[in-house]
Amino acid sequence: MTETDAKIEAPPPGPWSRKRLVLFLPLAIFLGLALLFLSQLGVRDPSKLPSVLINKPVPDFELPQLDGIPGDGLSDEKLAKGVHVVNVWASWCGPCREEHPFLMTLAEDERFTLAGLNYKDAAENARRFLGALGDPYAAIGVDRKGRTAIDWGVYGVPETFIVKNGTIVHKFVGPLSAAAMKENFSPALEKALQ
Repeated sequence: MTETDAKIEAPPPGPWSRKRLVLFLPLAIFLGLALLFLSQLGVRDPSKLPSVLINKPVPDFELPQLDGIPGDGLSDEKLAKGVHVVNVWASWCGPCREEHPFLMTLAEDERFTLAGLNYKDAAENARRFLGALGDPYAAIGVDRKGRTAIDWGVYGVPETFIVKNGTIVHKFVGPLSAAAMKENFSPALEKALQ
């Protein structure tokens, strides 16, 4: 073997291979993140979203009553004693309409009070909603700007809380349904009532 034969090396990579890598690297990263995002979309159960307010006092709030409906509104003071179910709802919310029959049934139970927190809604629309479907609420507080819902950690409507002696003990995200009542909400409510 001659000296010149020993110095023969593999040819260096062409200039296009590095450029291609640099061009396709952002695309590869984007596709990887997109796949990760898509894989997480169907996995999460919204009813199991965590709440930092569980076992914490109800936030300080005082909301006026819905115009045209008798009552004094809703406040933290009204939730200070006993067991209360607080449902966050709006007339423009389709799932709120789906869960309404379950709220009507809950309202028949005299062991607790059912209160409504009307979220970013027009008074006329809210009254029409309750007029058409029935009013299950012992009290309704109107959160026109959504500030109180933020303090409660609301992700979106509907959401339903169980409050015992001024403390939030359970949160259910999404519309109440037969399965949700059986598997999640009713057991939590019975535990709060004990």
